[in-house]
Amino acid sequence: MPPRNLLIWFAALTLLMLAWQFYQSDADKVETIVYNPNFVQLVATNQVVEAEVFEDISGRQYIDGQRRELDPRTGKARRFRVDVKITPELISSMVNHGIKFAFKRQSPYIWQILSGMVLPILLVFGLLYFVNRQMKSAGAGALGFGKSRAKMLNRDRNKTTFKDVAGVEEAKEEVQEVVEFLKDPKKFQKLGGRMPKGVLLMGPPGTGKTLLAKAIAGEADVPFFTISGADFVEMFVGVGASRVRDMFEQAKRSAPCIIFIDEIDAVGRSRGTGIGGGHDEREQTLNALLVEMDGFDTQEGIIIIAATNRPDVLDPALLRPGRFDRQIVIDLPTLDGRVDILKIHARKIVLDPDVDLRRIGRGTPGCSGADLANLLNEAALLASRSNKESVNLSDLEEARDKVRWGRERRSRVLDEKEKRITAYHESGHAILTVLVEESEPLHKLTIIPRGTAYLGATMQLPEKDRHLENRTKMRGVLVTLMGGRMAELLTFNEITSGASSDLKQATHLAHMMVCDWGMSEAMGPQTFGQHEELMFLGREISRQQDFSDDTARRIDEEVHRLLQESYERARVLLTEHRADLDKIAALLIERETLDGRDVEDLVRFGRIRTEAERAATAAANEVVPGAAPVEIGAKSEQ
Repeated sequence: MPPRNLLIWFAALTLLMLAWQFYQSDADKVETIVYNPNFVQLVATNQVVEAEVFEDISGRQYIDGQRRELDPRTGKARRFRVDVKITPELISSMVNHGIKFAFKRQSPYIWQILSGMVLPILLVFGLLYFVNRQMKSAGAGALGFGKSRAKMLNRDRNKTTFKDVAGVEEAKEEVQEVVEFLKDPKKFQKLGGRMPKGVLLMGPPGTGKTLLAKAIAGEADVPFFTISGADFVEMFVGVGASRVRDMFEQAKRSAPCIIFIDEIDAVGRSRGTGIGGGHDEREQTLNALLVEMDGFDTQEGIIIIAATNRPDVLDPALLRPGRFDRQIVIDLPTLDGRVDILKIHARKIVLDPDVDLRRIGRGTPGCSGADLANLLNEAALLASRSNKESVNLSDLEEARDKVRWGRERRSRVLDEKEKRITAYHESGHAILTVLVEESEPLHKLTIIPRGTAYLGATMQLPEKDRHLENRTKMRGVLVTLMGGRMAELLTFNEITSGASSDLKQATHLAHMMVCDWGMSEAMGPQTFGQHEELMFLGREISRQQDFSDDTARRIDEEVHRLLQESYERARVLLTEHRADLDKIAALLIERETLDGRDVEDLVRFGRIRTEAERAATAAANEVVPGAAPVEIGAKSEQ
């Protein structure tokens, strides 16, 4: 503890001791009387109950006694003290009047003070120990709020390497230079070059930004300081800036090392947006960070790595060359990347030898590494609940469906009418999935309710990760989305609210085709409206209308035309395959879940083929494995 803080605590302890002594002396106030006549009269009238005869180290003799009379202020017996000379006559007089008395030797005065203060001293030191321990656990020490809260993982604790990271091969290649620099700085310095001071990892949540930073430190075999951007900012002015300076001082003492700042957008947001004209605590912390990043050289062996999923809100000064001058995008993994990630997380899972992780990878498009790890964990829990010896493919597929759509709700029993409507709805989607051009392979369809809204679902397995979509396929998707509503109408001559989600997706897709992709012949190769989206997440924040009202009317007409044409085509196809619709719906009501291959066999061949027949056809056509389920299904109105 710093000397200054020790003096403060000592002064507080002294004041507390004096206050306690004053309280004790006031609470146990003793009246001093004279021997003759007061004490003699009290003894003679039997007013003394008991007495203690003392002799201190100086030879002084006195009596501390207790009277029968009560003190009106405290309600206790009044006490008195009298100086006496102990004689046989005095003792005999107290015995004759029935006074209880005892002889005691008085301890030194200083010992009286200390013995009366043992309890408060223990309480103060206990409080001091507790406060100091709490401060240290917060990474600040007693009253040391300005200390950095960065946690250091040394070589013994950090065992993560590039072998533990998958699905981000390009990012691993870019950060490989950082590893080589930390291992051999002279290799890059001999030609006059320098390494980037900072590396900014950008990407959606759960893609492995933190894991990659740990792997860099593990590969380079250097200390790894990790801290969150939110740990810098406190309610006290100047604390964040002090923590930044202290963090860099610690790093310099441990160089070569890596400083990793997670969620840097908490402290690195653009300045000028705070309260009070841009002079709030967060901006002072950012200024300190900018100054510290300018104040050290990479020759010291310090590399700063930061991670964020909101690079659009970072201050431009933070991204300029000389600070975070290397920016690496870590995107969602591709099909091969997902398979590699599953293999890494499957090391700790007892998998059935027949499990095909590529099939699971196909079924998880848009999933991050964290999602895939959670999927495998859920599958292991499902298998354990069923007392299985290993995790099989059915556990993995059930875990995937649980993560994406929610757990099966078999307690949510549908009556016969609702069950029949849902079965025809999903069968309509499934038949059109098989019939329309460039449609992805059908995976399965079910009428078992899931989550809070899904009464059933039809899922597809895309053949591969796609980055471009053509107009023919988009029109086919519109037709497929209309299949559920049209199947209800043809069968029951009535429509329900179950198609609300399908109609919402179809309307949004048609609007994108007209306004963003130029896929409308009537509107031509042109985009309409400027819209802003959240970085990486693809969520539209706002759209600015930069066209006339007449153009807006034509856009609405074109969107309506696309939807109506898709609706009509769905009617034609389902009318032609009405027998298949009845057959698949009846089978779905019976089994509740159907394999997509069975549905395709019924539509194309009129019967369900054997596995041998399917294998022979696949070998002849050289079917290429694909990618992941697309949800098309009935959704209840909640």
